[in-house]
Amino acid sequence: MSNNQAAGLSPEELQAWWMPFTANAAFKSNPRMYTGAEGMYLTMADGRKIIDTNAGLWCCNAGHGRKEIADAVSKQLLEMDYANPFSYGHPLAFQLANRLVEQIAPEGLNRVFFTNSGSEAVDTATKIARQYWRLKGEASKTCFIARVKAYHGVNWAGVSLSGLTPNRKAFGPALEADFLRHTLLPENAYSRGLPDNGADLADELNDMIGMRDASNIAAVIVEPMSGAGGIILPPKGYLQRLREICDQHNILLIFDEVISAYGRVGDTATMAEKIGVTPDLMTTAKGLTNGAIPMGAVYLKQEIYDTFVNSSDTPSIAPEFMHGYTYSAHPVACAAAMATMNIYRDDQLFAHAGKMATPWEEAIHTLDHGKNINDVRNYGLLGAIDFQPHGKAGPSRAAQIANICLENGVTVRPAGESLVMSPPLIIEQEHIDTIFNVLTDAINTVD
Repeated sequence: MSNNQAAGLSPEELQAWWMPFTANAAFKSNPRMYTGAEGMYLTMADGRKIIDTNAGLWCCNAGHGRKEIADAVSKQLLEMDYANPFSYGHPLAFQLANRLVEQIAPEGLNRVFFTNSGSEAVDTATKIARQYWRLKGEASKTCFIARVKAYHGVNWAGVSLSGLTPNRKAFGPALEADFLRHTLLPENAYSRGLPDNGADLADELNDMIGMRDASNIAAVIVEPMSGAGGIILPPKGYLQRLREICDQHNILLIFDEVISAYGRVGDTATMAEKIGVTPDLMTTAKGLTNGAIPMGAVYLKQEIYDTFVNSSDTPSIAPEFMHGYTYSAHPVACAAAMATMNIYRDDQLFAHAGKMATPWEEAIHTLDHGKNINDVRNYGLLGAIDFQPHGKAGPSRAAQIANICLENGVTVRPAGESLVMSPPLIIEQEHIDTIFNVLTDAINTVD
């Protein structure tokens, strides 16, 4: 019985939804359906339980089906299902912002602007950066510097700043952007944790400043740990050097931590805290609500906020920032986020992720120099395996291996010639053992 039949849907019922980032015709001819989720597991339409090594889509950090979040959402829906965020407020939004500053934000980022996704958070951060410089009397600072292989969402800012060329080539130009090289270097192959080589790549920013002039650059935006591009890690000292250069040339530094925040890197809430580098703005989403309700948040420095508020000619009438969303600080999303923060705190999940990062590292590096493998890398509860291209038509080796794993009870995410993994932070040794036993067998099966 196909997943489609088991899910109770006819071929006709599959047609109306235009699915995102999906080869729609291929999917609808052979659909793969989830019908349930709990803890570390997803349930397929045919009833099989599958270990989720992707935390949904980098977002279900506390595992699936958390009753605490469901109860908070249900209670909030009955108490107040919606509140207009334009010139009105509701207590939970302020309580959540304070909670995030205390529990999540790196020291120095003490203001929060709520969005509904990582893509919206990136758009918001770029608009803040552009207006900030206009308010400072430097309106020429309009360009952004991003990186090759970066993913910053799919709104116009994210498309403009995407270092994954297929994500932007179909849409034409939007924001003006230049791109630093990525930090995935052959000499760092099979690194454990942050690689040793490549901090000097940050000095490319000085070259760009020399060609363009810092008076034209609003901000540098980087994922401190690139996710969708294939778990690309910063070399030791690289992000510190970017911070130094931005400070020297009066350029804002934005960290896109949509994937790396909320405990993903182990021990700390954010990558910024983990490595001791504080950006001027930080974008987040995903783990903010454990994926239960869409929500994002931009964290920013007091000085940026004050520049907006203190520059207003009509503070009692006009908004300082002509930007926001109908669903900014949605009360139900706030309730989900508050419940998620409780779980992170009460279950000490960031510390647990740090503890499990060691056996995770040991397990993934049993694959070093394995069949058709070019590289294996890890950080926190993240991992990537790069495969040699097979040079033939059809699915990549990574995609073939992912399909075999799915048939054997584990879902892993193919990204081009790589497999990427980011399991829920609740992972235990038994899950790690199963994941890598299945993965090893699948790798050895594919030619």
